[in-house]
Amino acid sequence: MFTGHVSNEKFSIRLLCTTKVTKTMANCMTHYSFFTIFAIVSSIFAFTKAMNNGFSIDLIHRDSPNSPFYDPSLSFTERMSNSFHRSFNRSISLCSRSSSAVVASNNGEYLMKYSIGTPPVRTLGVADTGSDLTWTQCLPCKNCFKQQSRFFNPKKSSTYKPLPCHSKMCHANFPTSCNMTKKTCGYQIMYGDHSYSIGDLATETIRFGSSRNKQVKLKKTVIGCGHNNAGSFSGDKESGIVGLGGGKFSLISQMGSSIGGKFSYCLAPLFQHKTYIPKSKIHFGTNGFVSGDEVVTTPLAVKFPATYYYLTLEGVSVGKNRLDFRNVSFSFGEGNIIIDSGTVLTLFSPEIYVKLEGMVKSAIKLPTVVDPTGSLSLCYKSVSIDKIPIITMHFIGADVRLGPWNTFVETSDSSICFAFAGSYGGQIYGNIAQMNFLVGYDLNSKTVSFKATDCSK
Repeated sequence: MFTGHVSNEKFSIRLLCTTKVTKTMANCMTHYSFFTIFAIVSSIFAFTKAMNNGFSIDLIHRDSPNSPFYDPSLSFTERMSNSFHRSFNRSISLCSRSSSAVVASNNGEYLMKYSIGTPPVRTLGVADTGSDLTWTQCLPCKNCFKQQSRFFNPKKSSTYKPLPCHSKMCHANFPTSCNMTKKTCGYQIMYGDHSYSIGDLATETIRFGSSRNKQVKLKKTVIGCGHNNAGSFSGDKESGIVGLGGGKFSLISQMGSSIGGKFSYCLAPLFQHKTYIPKSKIHFGTNGFVSGDEVVTTPLAVKFPATYYYLTLEGVSVGKNRLDFRNVSFSFGEGNIIIDSGTVLTLFSPEIYVKLEGMVKSAIKLPTVVDPTGSLSLCYKSVSIDKIPIITMHFIGADVRLGPWNTFVETSDSSICFAFAGSYGGQIYGNIAQMNFLVGYDLNSKTVSFKATDCSK
């Protein structure tokens, strides 16, 4: 277990963490877009005054008591074990090479509340920075998974407008179809785990509650209205996905100039509190701007698919010892790592991971133990805070210093393990490494910024 305190910039955190992980490993990074079903279209939005000054929304962690997924019968260790299992499954989906399916994970880590239609119907969706299309289950349901909230009935909404077959969105490199009778456009989304959503493309009004308790209204937002949805969706919980990816028709891109292309999130550490999980936040517009002397900024790499946010990682340092990726040609290159809020661990190619693990092991001169879960390879029985080296991620133009809570997790009451893993062909910067950082995205400037922040406050 962790002992002691550690300071990162302006704040101190007591590290208390418990988790398990599964054995599944990702094995590739070449992939097809989560949802690239749209081509560019001009969308008209009407926002309340809250939008003019920016707005913020709670991100509900799946394991929070505020989440419908919360199971009080599970121990903290069991919840974290399930979280890692979802993460590894997601990494496999992110790296699928299938060209006939949208490669996405429906089991994200954070949820968002919103309303859809007029009159508004309350909905809970998975907030996904690795997806573009925002979709929800709709009546009539030919084959739908169960959900706690009532199904959205487009016939009862005065603002629901099906997209016509001749619209640009109906001609994309993702499976769409034209209903020749109704002359409206349909979509099909196939996930890497063979889950799917089939329905109609439409424009609709979406409403969010802001941090100031004012409502933010987005008119004529392109959505998917799913009538046939099945697979490994959790059921009884979420109603669909909120697409926050970088594609031109994600919710972020559809907001466009109204938010200045800016959003940010601050993920509260899961391991600091065993009895509860502090709320995380996502900010849009002026609220999403990250500023200050301690901010570091790195460019977004432009790669296909545009859904994902690609960064370029030049190397990693353990203490004062640096592993330069330019000396490992397989893993170095522009856009060589995806930053993803829905993947828990940080994953490197095996050749990078083996070298990095050796550096960490040399820095922590303590006996190692076997991970009881059999999943992570570098584990200790107990580690004092002052024994854990600072690990720095060297992105282009931005050195991000990680604290121990970003690099180690407890896998049992008697083991603590390095929260990085090997992945054949794929590299992902996961959410443990991002916790207690304000992470800001500027799609106009094509940059991502990091600022060490106490996200639990």
